[in-house]
Amino acid sequence: MAGSLKIDSHMHIYPTKEEGQRHKAGGYSIWEYGNKPDVRFSKYGGDIEDALEAIDEGGFSKAVVVNLFTAPQVPQTAAISTNPPPREQLKEFNRWACDLAKPHPQLIPFISADPRMLPGDEGAAHVRDLVENHGARGIKLHPVVQGFHMADQKMWPIYWVCQELSIPIIAHSGPARGGEPYAEPHAFVKPLEAFPNLNFVLAHLGGATWEQAPEIASSYPNAYFDCCEIMEWTGAPNAPSDRQLAQLILDVGSDRVMMGTDFPWYDLDRSAELVMGLPLLSQEEKEAILGANAARILDL
Repeated sequence: MAGSLKIDSHMHIYPTKEEGQRHKAGGYSIWEYGNKPDVRFSKYGGDIEDALEAIDEGGFSKAVVVNLFTAPQVPQTAAISTNPPPREQLKEFNRWACDLAKPHPQLIPFISADPRMLPGDEGAAHVRDLVENHGARGIKLHPVVQGFHMADQKMWPIYWVCQELSIPIIAHSGPARGGEPYAEPHAFVKPLEAFPNLNFVLAHLGGATWEQAPEIASSYPNAYFDCCEIMEWTGAPNAPSDRQLAQLILDVGSDRVMMGTDFPWYDLDRSAELVMGLPLLSQEEKEAILGANAARILDL
């Protein structure tokens, strides 16, 4: 494994360690898998210093930074004001994320989009500007947190521009507490059909709705997956076992699955170890999941 290409396809970075720790402690609850007392969370808060240290110590060549905007989480930095309307805060946040990555070639910035704050053509124009002028390489969505369905027609102009620019979308996939099917794998059907040349990455392999993933994979060749988080929760009541996870990866296609960490929730080196420890998969398949798949799927 020491010589394998390793790419983290799903990392978060916070403006300060303290903000990251607050978000981990109470801002985002991981509830969908059920109880598992031995989950190993990372010690890191997740600022830029922590991220670069973890990348270096884990022997990773690149990490995709999937920073997500929600109004209460706007970085409180001198470069970002706290008073603009949400649509302007979203734009500022995305510019901040791109600027954060610029001095560090190992960081690949994915920006946030939101059909409520910045819908339609205005949202699409913002994406185009950030890609063409600020170095953004993709889009990150979290329909459950942001409160919209993946098939919301307000997202269509954004999907169109992503397809035109050949940039992928990484989206949280899994259930919502209220039962809304915002981001279960089945929610991806309409955009996958409407935008066949746009790569959609279903993060967490569908989370607690992981059993839907093989059907989506078999029907839509532009559906891809990352295995972050779900790897650490195997054996929990609503999660697969290690063997079931390995079989799930084989069922969707091991060449369509990327390793992600959800740093700073989980550690990069630990995530790589979990991939290499999976049963059923060949050494070649595991090494591809560590990095080569991401390089190809995300055009890195």
